[in-house]
Amino acid sequence: MIERYTREKMGKIWEEKFKLDTWLKIEILACEARAEMGFIPKEDLEEIKSKASYDQKRVLEIEETTKHDVIAFLTNVAEYVGPSSRHIHYGMTSSDILDTTLAYQMKSAGLILHDDLVELKSVLKKRALEHKHTLCIGRSHGIHAEAYSMGLKFALWYEETKRNIERLENAIKNISVGKISGAVGTFEHLSPKVEEYVCEKLGLSPEPVATQVVQRDRHAEFLSTLAVIGASLEKIAIEIRHLQRTEVLEAEEYFSKGQKGSSAMPHKRNPIISERITGLARLLRSNAMAALENVGLWHERDISHSSVERVIIPDSCIVLDYMLGLATKLIDNLIIYPEHMLKNLNLTRGLIFSQKVLLLLTEKGISREEAYKIVQESAMEVWQNEKTNLKDELLKNESVKKHITVNELENIFDNSALLKNIDYIFERSILS
Repeated sequence: MIERYTREKMGKIWEEKFKLDTWLKIEILACEARAEMGFIPKEDLEEIKSKASYDQKRVLEIEETTKHDVIAFLTNVAEYVGPSSRHIHYGMTSSDILDTTLAYQMKSAGLILHDDLVELKSVLKKRALEHKHTLCIGRSHGIHAEAYSMGLKFALWYEETKRNIERLENAIKNISVGKISGAVGTFEHLSPKVEEYVCEKLGLSPEPVATQVVQRDRHAEFLSTLAVIGASLEKIAIEIRHLQRTEVLEAEEYFSKGQKGSSAMPHKRNPIISERITGLARLLRSNAMAALENVGLWHERDISHSSVERVIIPDSCIVLDYMLGLATKLIDNLIIYPEHMLKNLNLTRGLIFSQKVLLLLTEKGISREEAYKIVQESAMEVWQNEKTNLKDELLKNESVKKHITVNELENIFDNSALLKNIDYIFERSILS
């Protein structure tokens, strides 16, 4: 991933040095396990542990000839260790260190993402409570529907973030498996105790049944989970972009001092953070699709997945980490305009109370079909004539006046009663 979207802590996990350090760690741990079982003399193990090292440039140099990165690495390590290197990689296959290292990296990355999500959840809770009673218009199909609460928008995203934390925890659990079981996973040339030892030291579980590789449904689940989280962030970003439209302006991204919105138009304040999140979510979805393509490998393994994973796994982890950082800062600093929300709430001149009128008419004994017709006729007049409002149109209707008093109608169009159950919703969500 390009440096622009890479945060330091996550980026280090996907650096070549981190990978090669882990390869070396696994090889040494495997030797420790075999030494405990009496297969490696103590002095040889000490020599391996004291001398084992590598040089990245030398590894690349050897790979130019071998065309095999693991063999190049092992050759370089042997140059450092000397004769005792004959014990290194005993009975193992390249994927034993490749897949175990990848699992270690993905678990480490997943834990960073988990922390990111917890931080986002905390900020969403704070903003939800802050705007619990901030009235705004709810929209369906992009059209004004009924009253809503800005706090509920934050609460909705809070709940989705909670679910994403649960999804990620499960994905981390399922990807945290290693294998040290040889060419086709049968432990033909080494003891299963080596695998148990190495995995325990790395905080992983052994793959119960492996081929030459850890099965790729695990990786597909992990990247699919990242894509779902990305889609949730995109959902938030799209909402903010809509709310920041000039003619809406109910919310707005923070605009720092000295920030510029356009090289041509000095007045512009664009939702660039939300737009960036929207774009990056597309990468996560496409990477998840590629991960699904990797599940079906030939027989006990082919290498078609390898080139894909070298790109999609680091990039997805790095991109989502960056997106979560952006989203948390965006939500924490999001500017809310309650006065604009109230203005938009009243923009349709009472139409948002149409269902309350409909229900009151049915309570008075009018059939639902007739009540719907009465209210819709008045509502359509309001849509067509901006000089009138729903309450006045209803007062002109004899059927309405016959069943509903003026005082009852006045009570219907009272904004203060719109969020009477908001406390209940918060009690079972944010405050539960």
